[in-house]
Amino acid sequence: MISRNFKNVLVVSVGFLSLFTAYGGLQSLQSSLNAEQGMGVASLSVIYASIIISSMFLPPLMIKNLGCKWTIVAGMACYVSYSFGNLYPGWYTLMPTSVILGLGGSPLWSAKCTYLTISGNAQASKDGKKGSDVINQYFGIFFFIFQSSAVWGNLMSSLIFGQDTNIAHIPEEQLLTCGAADCGLNISVNSTTTRPAQQLVWTLVGCYIGVGVLAMLIVAVFLDNIDQEQSSQFRENREPFCHTFLATFRLLKDWRLVTLIPLTMYSGFEQSFLSGEYTKNYVTCALGIHFVGYVMMCFGATNSLCSFLFGRLARYTGRAPLFFLAALANFSCIMALLFWRPHPDELPVFFVFPALWGMADAIWQTQTNALYGILFPRHKEAAFANYRMWESLGFVIAFAYSTFICLEYKLYILLSVLLLTVVTYPIVEYYEFNNPTPPVQEGTYPSHKETIQTYDKNIICQSQM
Repeated sequence: MISRNFKNVLVVSVGFLSLFTAYGGLQSLQSSLNAEQGMGVASLSVIYASIIISSMFLPPLMIKNLGCKWTIVAGMACYVSYSFGNLYPGWYTLMPTSVILGLGGSPLWSAKCTYLTISGNAQASKDGKKGSDVINQYFGIFFFIFQSSAVWGNLMSSLIFGQDTNIAHIPEEQLLTCGAADCGLNISVNSTTTRPAQQLVWTLVGCYIGVGVLAMLIVAVFLDNIDQEQSSQFRENREPFCHTFLATFRLLKDWRLVTLIPLTMYSGFEQSFLSGEYTKNYVTCALGIHFVGYVMMCFGATNSLCSFLFGRLARYTGRAPLFFLAALANFSCIMALLFWRPHPDELPVFFVFPALWGMADAIWQTQTNALYGILFPRHKEAAFANYRMWESLGFVIAFAYSTFICLEYKLYILLSVLLLTVVTYPIVEYYEFNNPTPPVQEGTYPSHKETIQTYDKNIICQSQM
C-alpha cells in the first residue's frame, strides 16, 4: 500500500499534468500562432509580469487563508481562463486573461511547492529518513509526471494542425535567414507562420479547455487538505495585511536567497528561450509551425524522464554535480546554436537540442525547487513566492526583448546569465554543506486544537504565566 503522502504527491502531479498539457501547448505556439504584431509573445510577457506582482503578496495570503489545496484549485481556474482567451485571440482577449493567469500563477506554484515540502517532511519523520532526501524524491516524481505534459499538449497540437491542407513549402532563400545567421526579428511575416484553419484552432483550444477543467476536478475531489488546521488557526488569529504582504520581501534579508537570484532568473531565461526563440527562429522558420509540437514533445519526454532520474540520483551525487551537468549541457547548446544554420535535411538535429535542453531543465527545476524547500523550511510560502517572482522576472525580460534585439544577442545574454549562475550558486551550496539547515519536523506544525490546549494550560485564575 502506498502512503497517504505519496498518494497526495501523485494527485498533485496528475492535476498539474492535465493543466499544463493545455498551457504548455499554448505557450509553445504563441510566438508562431499569434505572431501578428508580436501579440503572442506580448501575452506571455504580461503573464510573467503579473506573476511577479502576485508573488509580492498573494501566495502567503491565499495559502494561509485557503490552505494549499484550494489555492491550487483557484490557481488552476486562472490558467483555464487563458485558454478561453485563445478561442478568439486579440489584444482585448489575450491581455486580460494573461493578467488573470499571472495573478493565479504564483499562488498555484507556491502552494504546490509548500504542499510537497510539508508532505516530504511528514513522510521523512514517519520513516525515520532525512527530510531533504524525501523532498528531493517527491519533487523528482512530481516533475517526472508534470514535464510529460509537454508531450501530450504538443502531440495534440501537431496532430490537429497536421490536418491543415495549406502547409507551405519553404523556399531556399528563406532558409538562409533561419537561426542566428539572420537577426531573426522578421520571422513572423514568413509564410511558414501562416495560421492554420480557424476550425482547427478552435478544436485544439477546446481540447485544452477540457483538460484544464479536468485538472481542477482531480485536485478538488482527490487531494487531501493536509494544512486545514493551520489555515483555520490563521483565519482566527489573523495577522495584519502589511505583515503578510511584506513576508516575501522580508525573506530577502537572507543573503542565501539573494545569492540564488541569478540561478532562479536563469530558469526563466532558459525556458523562455526554448519556447519563444527556438520554436520560432529554428523550427517554424525551417520546418513549419506543424513541427513545433513534435520538437517540443522531445523536450517534454526527455525532461520528464530526467526529472524522475535526477530526483533519485541526487541523494547519491548531491545537488552540485547535477547543477554543473545542466550548466555544461546548456553552455554546449548555446555555443552550437550560435553557429548552426538549420535546414530541413538535418531533421534529427532539430530534436537533439530540445533533448539536451530537456535534460538540463529537469535539473534546474527539480533541484532548485528542492533547494528552496531545504534552505527555508520555516518560511516555505515566502520562499517559493520569491522563487516564482525571480523566475518570472527572467521570463518577462526575455519575452520583453524578444521582438527588439537580434537572436545572436539573445544567445549572448542567455550565456551571460548562465555564467553568473555558475559563479554565485556554489557559494550557497558551500555554506549549506558546512552549516546544514535543520529540517522542520511534522511535530513543528502545531494544530489549532493543540495550540488552544497549550494556551489553556498556561493560565491560572485568568492570569497568563
